[in-house]
Amino acid sequence: MGWLTLTLAGMRSILLSFILSVAVLRTGQAAMTKEEKAQLRSQVLEMFDHAYGNYMTHAYPADELMPLTCRGRIRGQEPSRGDVDDALGKFSLTLIDTLDTLVVLNKTKLFEEAVRKVINDVNLDNDIVVSVFETNIRVLGGLLGGHSLAIMLKESGERMDWYNDELLHMAKELGYKLLPAFNTTSGLPYPRVNLKFGIRRPEARTGTETDTCTACAGTLILEFAALSRFTGISIFEEYARKALDFLWEKRQRSSNLVGVTINIHTGDWVRKDSGVGAGIDSYYEYLLKAYVLLGDDNYLKRFNTHYDAIMRYISQPPLLLDVHIHKPMLTARTWMDSLLAFFPGLQVLKGDIRPAIETHEMLYQVIKKHNFLPEAFTTDFRVHWAQHPLRPEFAESTYFLYKATGDPYYLEVGKTLIDNLNKYARVPCGFAAVKDVRTGSHEDRMDSFFLAEMFKYLYLLFSEREDLIFDIEDYIFTTEAHLLPLSLSTANQTKPKKNTTTQYTELDDSNFDWSCPNTQILFRNDPMYAQSIREPLKNVVDKTCPRSSSRVDETSGGGNRPPLRARDFMASNSEHLDILKKMGVSLIHLKDGRVQLVQHANQAASSVDAEDGLRFMQEMIELSSQQQKEQQLPPRAVQIVSHPFYGRVVLTAGPAQFGMDLSKNVAGARGFVARTEPYSGCSDVTNAESIKGKIALMQRGQCMFAEKARNVQKSGAIGGIVIDDNDGSSSDTAPLFQMAGDGKNTDDITIPMLFLFSKEGNIILDAIQEYQEVEVLLSDKAKDRATIFKGKIIPNYIIDSNLEGETGEQKPSENNSQKQILEETSIHQDSITDSEDDASVASQPGLTSSSNSEDSSSLEEDSGSLESSEFNDKNIKDSEDHLQESMETLEDPKVNKWDKKRVQPIESILADWKEDIEAFELMEKDEL
Repeated sequence: MGWLTLTLAGMRSILLSFILSVAVLRTGQAAMTKEEKAQLRSQVLEMFDHAYGNYMTHAYPADELMPLTCRGRIRGQEPSRGDVDDALGKFSLTLIDTLDTLVVLNKTKLFEEAVRKVINDVNLDNDIVVSVFETNIRVLGGLLGGHSLAIMLKESGERMDWYNDELLHMAKELGYKLLPAFNTTSGLPYPRVNLKFGIRRPEARTGTETDTCTACAGTLILEFAALSRFTGISIFEEYARKALDFLWEKRQRSSNLVGVTINIHTGDWVRKDSGVGAGIDSYYEYLLKAYVLLGDDNYLKRFNTHYDAIMRYISQPPLLLDVHIHKPMLTARTWMDSLLAFFPGLQVLKGDIRPAIETHEMLYQVIKKHNFLPEAFTTDFRVHWAQHPLRPEFAESTYFLYKATGDPYYLEVGKTLIDNLNKYARVPCGFAAVKDVRTGSHEDRMDSFFLAEMFKYLYLLFSEREDLIFDIEDYIFTTEAHLLPLSLSTANQTKPKKNTTTQYTELDDSNFDWSCPNTQILFRNDPMYAQSIREPLKNVVDKTCPRSSSRVDETSGGGNRPPLRARDFMASNSEHLDILKKMGVSLIHLKDGRVQLVQHANQAASSVDAEDGLRFMQEMIELSSQQQKEQQLPPRAVQIVSHPFYGRVVLTAGPAQFGMDLSKNVAGARGFVARTEPYSGCSDVTNAESIKGKIALMQRGQCMFAEKARNVQKSGAIGGIVIDDNDGSSSDTAPLFQMAGDGKNTDDITIPMLFLFSKEGNIILDAIQEYQEVEVLLSDKAKDRATIFKGKIIPNYIIDSNLEGETGEQKPSENNSQKQILEETSIHQDSITDSEDDASVASQPGLTSSSNSEDSSSLEEDSGSLESSEFNDKNIKDSEDHLQESMETLEDPKVNKWDKKRVQPIESILADWKEDIEAFELMEKDEL
């Protein structure tokens, strides 16, 4: 049939349904039966109930749930996490973000009750500074998505007959509160705004910022345009359009790329690197989706221009590497962040399937190696930033690829995501973010996007049209997965206004292909097409980093040559030395035997060679720095394995440079804990009989860590945990400690020693107070529960039925980079003699951190697996009824829910866990 050519209007109206309605392909992957898909849908529903129910029970009306301590996160009442907290505005963020998810999952009764709560309880006039970007995509998008589906339910006669656009009125109120942020000469919004006082006023405490990220300014058009078209008030769409116009005008004209950060007043690029991940990602997404939703051809023209540049410079299949906007042939960094996982899904909407399959498969191999996608990983697939805050972007791309290909392979990918969430992130009060994918330790965090996006995409992945109560293809997904109706394309259209701040440049569209590919051409009449693309990437993570695409050598008549990479360089290789000379790099042999490299770009054979030389030098600097740090130790894990925890609670622990190396001891050290007397552990232990054969708890301070270890080891302890004496300290907000020795030989210390901050340590101390007998496992990373309890008699809901197949063996972490910092003394790394306490080590920051510390560890794939739980309609109904009962108890209009911090004592938390356990015991066939 060739290419199915469409008019612009026709393409816009059916773009999504055409791309996402391709006939199912029969590949080598066995098709999943309807019964299996139904079981997985039921499992997703149970997981959602667990997360949502715990938020409503333990956290509402707080913005987010803290799943480890079973309480709500309220801005200003918890230690600041920096920019991450800018998403919190005391407006019950998680509830608003979850509204349309409830309808997608056919929980319309809960949806109706949630809408009433939002209308009655949520206050948008708080004196608090919030992120314009996060508030737009999560809160404004959540209100509009909820309004869209409330209208749908009302018109269908199902529910919501009382609804009178209350959510839309709240969205309009919020829209007006965000408008002051656009008070700049460029039209780019300030990154933050005070919900009560706006910008610049003294009481606003904001308005002095000069920079914003491209995605922050360029991810507004869907929500703002929808608000304009729902209300007929054009100003919202006009402001968002003006910001997009300005970003387009400021693109680098020769490369057609945009940078990560821009000055909102001058339009100068502050960070000139360009990619498809953090800081830029949703800018590209919204250009394409704005065309689909709003019907303005200019958005598609701009997207096509940028996409061509991305595929020309950034895409090095299967990798997507940042480049410099002025020198796009020059790679800006050698690692990728996890937010780029959305890009294969966007490529599906574009109709460019092959690179989408390649990148998605590469990401899936990383996930199989680490159980989750690290926040950042290197080009040779080592961990760069170890956190995983339960991001949904990979699930999003998995859903779109399945809809585009019908390949059952992607259903198996989705099943893996479900299994990993249940095995490694599920805790009694919800799902906890993973603080370190290498150890499996948890962070007391469950972001609102987990409920807004993850469960929505997973449920849709295993659903057919008849399983949904409305036609999902009548809607477009925002970047937060909120649903906006495509009918808005013809509602209250606003006339585009020319950007008066810059001269608008019309595009010559003669080089654009205004057509959708026919599926027979897309998949080449080959049912194995998608599998043939994936096959070469099956083992890409376990092998050496794949080569980047070959580059054209300008000086050799167009011949291809791979660039020399720093990791491959050998000073004794004459061919390598010739390549260095061509790149303008000189090699100097120093008297001490070392080799020094110096580059002179003007001595390079060509401009391309000069760029290769600069990249080579940058890689060499990073490689040298990395090698210097490789001897440092990664974080460790303390896992509580006794009743009622059963391995579900994992605490991030600092390692020691002495004692048992847990990375070389697969079993770790397991035992009951006992408090040392004296608690400091700095003198002879007076309760030696109590700690003999146990893991000794000590408080930090008064002597060296090594001295504490020797004292408890002499008393027969099999391990030691040192708890920070700084009350309130937490691994969530403080750099990880690495306990150094005392400057003497520490070979006599043979027991494992770990360090816990105050918050994590108190979890163990409180458990002792409640249960007396508390057993823990000290290891290099959290162990699968099947491994922990193999051969032991415990409740059957704790362990998978395929226990015999679990090995749980892990290979030790390597090459972790950390920085030693001595307390109360100057910085040294040789030895410690007179320090009052021991050395600390900085941990890796999250994706939002400004730190540049690098991590480069790798782990072998966990051999464990989790069988799908069996569910039935009665279980789901009982779960919903329980949720209903728990939420009704929250209704008390006389109580000001913000007056008192919602903190539960350990007794209450453990009582809640007991209730969960009793409920699970009633479900004999269900397995967590």
